[in-house]
Amino acid sequence: MSKFEEEKQVGLAHEKSISYEDDFAPSSQASNTEVQETKINFVDRWAHKLKAETKGIDLVTDEEKTDTSVWNAATMWLSANLVIATFALGALGITVFNLAFGQAVLTIIFFAAIGNFTVAYFSCFGPVLGLRQMILSRLMIGDVTVRIFSAINVVACVGWGAVNIMSSAQLLHIVNNGALPPWAGCLILVLCTILVTFFGYHVIHLYEKWSWIPNLIIFIIIIVRFAMSGNFKSANFVGGETTAGNVLSFGSTIYGFATGWTTYASDYTVYQPRNTNLLKLFTAIFLGIYLPTVFILILGAACATGIKSDPQWASMYNEYSVGGLVYSILVTNSLHGFGQFCCVVLALSTVANNIPNMYSMALSAQTVWTKFHKIPRVAWTIIGNGATLAICIPAYYKFESVMENFMNLISYYLAIYESLLLSSHLIWHKGKFRSYDYERYNDKSYYPIGLAGTFGFCCGVAGVVLGMNQTWYSGVIGRQIGDFGGDIAFELAMGFAFIGFNVTRYFEKKYIR
Repeated sequence: MSKFEEEKQVGLAHEKSISYEDDFAPSSQASNTEVQETKINFVDRWAHKLKAETKGIDLVTDEEKTDTSVWNAATMWLSANLVIATFALGALGITVFNLAFGQAVLTIIFFAAIGNFTVAYFSCFGPVLGLRQMILSRLMIGDVTVRIFSAINVVACVGWGAVNIMSSAQLLHIVNNGALPPWAGCLILVLCTILVTFFGYHVIHLYEKWSWIPNLIIFIIIIVRFAMSGNFKSANFVGGETTAGNVLSFGSTIYGFATGWTTYASDYTVYQPRNTNLLKLFTAIFLGIYLPTVFILILGAACATGIKSDPQWASMYNEYSVGGLVYSILVTNSLHGFGQFCCVVLALSTVANNIPNMYSMALSAQTVWTKFHKIPRVAWTIIGNGATLAICIPAYYKFESVMENFMNLISYYLAIYESLLLSSHLIWHKGKFRSYDYERYNDKSYYPIGLAGTFGFCCGVAGVVLGMNQTWYSGVIGRQIGDFGGDIAFELAMGFAFIGFNVTRYFEKKYIR
């Protein structure tokens, strides 16, 4: 993040950012002298020379809003979800939750739609307000609450990155009979992610605009080879409380994955003009994220059914998890050398998924604490990728359990966040964008302290404790559903947070500010 001098005024503290016509496009006219005059530290000076984005959480001005492509906004999420991590998650419906294929499909279609809605909805705030997701959240739920969510978001972004890399590292390790050790596979993927996220918004969108194409081709090849194997075999539908519990738990996992981009949403639309057609933008983003998510999740569930009908596939899955399953479909008694090439391409698809995690992690870190704002976005990106590498290597050997537990935990805090923001915007701001004075985003006298938001967050946590169903803890309500329990934590969290926030927001608004 660039280091600017702050002008402190009574009732209005507004950080003035340097306006480049386009900081990071090849046509940028900003000279090295201009950069020096703003007292940008050496990291940003270095990044600027390489045409990287140096803007962090400051307001994006009208002059900087040069991204007019709705297709860019849609392909951002198309590429991010057309990856092996999505495939791996879909497989859990069969391998972990023991659902029939049809049950898994219905669960995926329903819970993915709920999760994807908020990503598309909050993306519409970016063009109008010109603020990053965590900063605009401050105008709705207050300073203290946003600092809490920003801190959690930093952890979540690193966690997402680690989970995604593990599934790809498995594939890279299997190719050529384990010639590439897991740590090396993780390192390659982290370095590729750093390379793209370093340059920022426009390069990220450019990469995501095209990276989905080879991934789609590989997944089509998987469909063909899987169909030719004849290993598809779905169990019969079985009703009852135990199945209901498994559906709820798998649904919670799907929801956590589908809605995971919500806390980043406006980060990738802030450079869209303020007069952008929001209905068109919402539709493009929703379809751009929902269609690939559902497609690959269902494909993962379908391929996982082959584990129960083919002992060799089962053996590979038990040893290498989802990487072993993909390898069995594409290589063993299949495409051989070309199949291994496909595995490598598919493994690299994780970069498209990790890019938004690492970019938004930097913006969230700058929001946690005022002094973190002085550390450049580029530096935070590198730090976040380093932390991801440190986590994913040891966690690699516990991939399936790590993925299931992590996805569920993510769904919990996101449900609370969405409940608070939707309440604030639709109830207290009456759904009107003009009710936000976005130019006062740094004025502490303008936005709430966050007492109501923090209380709502605590109420949501209480709902999580009651409804969660994890291997390490089952809530009082969650454990009552079927033989293995059912996870209803995100539903309870959303409801509890809604009540807690809206009851206390009235008093905060009346007696404090």
